[in-house]
Amino acid sequence: MKWTSLFVVIFLYIWAFKGMKDFHIGKNAVKSMKAILGGFIHPDWDYIMEPGGEDLIHALMDTLTIAVLGTFISAVLSVPFAFWAARNMSKHKWISSTGKFVLATIRVFPELIMAIIFVSAVGLGPFAGILALGFHSVGMLGKLFAEAIENKDLSSREALIASGANKIQTFWLAVIPQVLPEFLSYTLYRFEISVRAATILGIVGAGGIGAPLIFALQGHTWDRVGIIFIGIVVMVTMIDYISGAIRKRLV
Repeated sequence: MKWTSLFVVIFLYIWAFKGMKDFHIGKNAVKSMKAILGGFIHPDWDYIMEPGGEDLIHALMDTLTIAVLGTFISAVLSVPFAFWAARNMSKHKWISSTGKFVLATIRVFPELIMAIIFVSAVGLGPFAGILALGFHSVGMLGKLFAEAIENKDLSSREALIASGANKIQTFWLAVIPQVLPEFLSYTLYRFEISVRAATILGIVGAGGIGAPLIFALQGHTWDRVGIIFIGIVVMVTMIDYISGAIRKRLV
């Protein structure tokens, strides 16, 4: 079995590389690489803060706002989807299967496709980015929330039902306290992903740091590209560190 798997992998690699067209390094490649590296070594520090407000700090704050609001929308919308898709929340298997299918369908569409759709619907700007991240993230968060519900021991729920509690009481007293820490942990994890995704939504006009980044790339202003990349790295690293520390305390 191991040899068969190894043979299949080698065959796939050979087939993939044979399908590649011949490629060559352009005449100006070395010159372009020097210009790009020069921009990263000597970034445009003046772009960090500018009097007009069209600067790195404001663009990064817009990106962070898109990620925060998008994650909040998805976290709220994911809860009913999660209880719909959880197997132990319904007597009939087809109900949870339908919920899982809906969540899988939502996950099919990438953030950029969602952003293009919402830019067409509501116009250019951060609002389209918020909606794109909010609805796209429902697929992932709903799946994770549903798995968290399925993995919990809900014997306390049965005990409350046996003692005469109604459905609302059992939901608030037995189910929510058990799954809430994992819900919050998964939401923070999704927020980390949303911050990265929000940095590129501006490419299609959905606000954030993506718009000035694509303008700088198109204009070959590599010093501007360099400072934008530095700002993105610093912001993402800080978010990852803070979010990771909070998630460790929750779970």
